[in-house]
Amino acid sequence: MKVTSAPQTLPDGSIVPAHAVEVVCAACGFDLDASELDADTCSDCGATLSLQRSVAIQITTVPSAAGATM
Repeated sequence: MKVTSAPQTLPDGSIVPAHAVEVVCAACGFDLDASELDADTCSDCGATLSLQRSVAIQITTVPSAAGATM
């Protein structure tokens, strides 16, 4: 299962970057869907379900450099 999120600017001015989270079975790498996450076993390999998550973050802005530098 891969869930992607668009970048957001929060009311305080901070930015949540665009990112994607992918969830697969740790034993076999099978791409799980939302309904399979509640199961105790992987529907592909039959192993006890253990999740592996990968997160990809996209940098959409570069913060300004302000203040003193070393």
